Amino acid sequence: MGIDLGGTKTEGILLDRQGNQLARHRVPTPKGNYDGTVATIRDLVARLEGEIPGGRKATVGLGIPGAISPATGLVKNANSTWLIGRDFTRDLIQALGRPVRIENDANCLAVSEATDGAGAGCDVVFAAILGTGCGAGIVVHGRVLGGRNAIAGEWGHNPLPWPTDAERPGPACYCGRHGCLETFVSGPAVAADHLAATGERLDAATILARAADQTAADNGCRATADRLVGRLARGLAAVANLLDPDVIVLGGGLSNAELLYERLPAAMQPWAFSDRLDTPVRRARHGDSSGVRGAAWLWRPGELPDGT
Repeated sequence: MGIDLGGTKTEGILLDRQGNQLARHRVPTPKGNYDGTVATIRDLVARLEGEIPGGRKATVGLGIPGAISPATGLVKNANSTWLIGRDFTRDLIQALGRPVRIENDANCLAVSEATDGAGAGCDVVFAAILGTGCGAGIVVHGRVLGGRNAIAGEWGHNPLPWPTDAERPGPACYCGRHGCLETFVSGPAVAADHLAATGERLDAATILARAADQTAADNGCRATADRLVGRLARGLAAVANLLDPDVIVLGGGLSNAELLYERLPAAMQPWAFSDRLDTPVRRARHGDSSGVRGAAWLWRPGELPDGT
């Protein structure tokens, strides 16, 4: 079983050992309510488990918009801020009566896409979530790279590379700094950028759809899309310079914009420290299901406890 805890929704999926979907449910996330979040996950697990024939138990993997600190065991770096400083692992184990594996949601995306998605067969997969926030995960030879401090892949909280004067110091970020990539390339950031430039209040999906519509003379949306592509290109070129992954996979709401895949590879090239950049940029094959599938894959078939 995989659970994907998002800022507005919590989704659960039940897979068999071959990765076939048996059940899937989505419920609202009780924003700002820690005890309610634990109860929501408990109830969702029970609902999904009720659909397993023969009364068997399922393993539980959970993706969260943050990380478990190796130093304290508490949640850190979560844009769902009501989780920060909580012993989420302990509380879920108590609520569910079984072991739970918890990973950053972007790491879950990377695991899913490296297992049987857009990065299948690749040695090094970099997968970024472009949604309410902006994060990334890295999978190397089939295993997620967590890092000594559980911050590997925290791409969204690095500064925008090679900023222009107009981009300095950058918008304020919830992490306490200014100019993080998340404040430029997440969904809310794109909407805020468009509002500041045009005075028009639109969500990011609408902006990118209008920008791609060749029959419309929407220069404001096109200019916003141009800025997004340029900023993403710089951010991803920095990843290529540091990690040189075999593939870059995009997930989250913004990843549905086809113009990103049409324009990003060429836009990244001038910023790459290479005579040629061949890194493909692909949409997550499992779309909105990638995070929750990756959470389920935190338990591999050979690791399953008896009775699951």
